[in-house]
Amino acid sequence: MITVSDLAAEKMSAHNRPIRVLVKTTGCSGLGYFLEFADKINEEDHTFDSKGIQIVVDSKSFEYIDGSEIDYLKQGLNEGFQFVNPNEKAKCGCGESFTV
Repeated sequence: MITVSDLAAEKMSAHNRPIRVLVKTTGCSGLGYFLEFADKINEEDHTFDSKGIQIVVDSKSFEYIDGSEIDYLKQGLNEGFQFVNPNEKAKCGCGESFTV
């Protein structure tokens, strides 16, 4: 299951579209999180409703992020979505990628 925090749901709800969560190979630790609008939901996709937000995850990505929460943080001039993933074993120094 994938959930979203209250603040993340507030930010996502402005678009009123399903959100696709992807895990792709990238960065120094190997894997990175990506968000995009889900224009199409495939038969093999996992779908979740959290606080009124429809989250769509392909089967391959789901293996890495099952049990995660998407949060939204604002720190100084930086703000954006952050994943709280219980499956992460390590993150790279810049925080852009992770490993399981």
